[in-house]
Amino acid sequence: MSTTLHLFCGKIAAGKSTLAKRLAEQSGALLISEDDWMKGLFGPEMESFDDYIRYSARLRTVLASHLVTLLKAGNSVALDFPANTRKLRGWMRGIAEAAEVPALLHYLDLPEASCKARMRGRNAMGEHPFAPTDAEFDLISGYFEAPDPGEGVPVVVHGGP
Repeated sequence: MSTTLHLFCGKIAAGKSTLAKRLAEQSGALLISEDDWMKGLFGPEMESFDDYIRYSARLRTVLASHLVTLLKAGNSVALDFPANTRKLRGWMRGIAEAAEVPALLHYLDLPEASCKARMRGRNAMGEHPFAPTDAEFDLISGYFEAPDPGEGVPVVVHGGP
C-alpha cells in the first residue's frame, strides 16, 4: 500500500475515531487523534466551543509540518481530526500536497438520530475524551459540510444504521 493521508468526515459519534483506529491497526498507518491531543494539552482550559476552535487551530499549526515529515518518510497517517468543513479538508489536502502523497477521505454518512444516540451511549460510558451535550452536538453539526467531489480528494462513503 502506498503512503496515504487518511481523513475522516462525519458528525459527532458517527464512528470516525473507531474507523481511524481500525484502519491504522489493519494498515500500519500512524494514528494521530485530535481528541487525545486536545485533552492532553488543553483539557482543563476547554470549557466552550470557542475554546475548542482556538486550541484546535493552535494544534493544527504545530502538527502540520510534523505530519508532512511523517508522510515524506513513507508513513501513512490516519488523521483522526474531523474533516467536517471545506476549510479543514483544504488544510488536510494541503498537508498531503506538501508531502506529495495522496489523501483519501472516509465519509461516515449516518443519520443524525443515530449519531446522537451513539453519542449519548458513549457519554454514559465515560471513556471518550470528548463528551458533548445534545446542545453542543446541534451547535457543532450546524457547521458540518458534506464532502463535494470538486474538493479534489477521493471519497469513500461508509454508511450505517
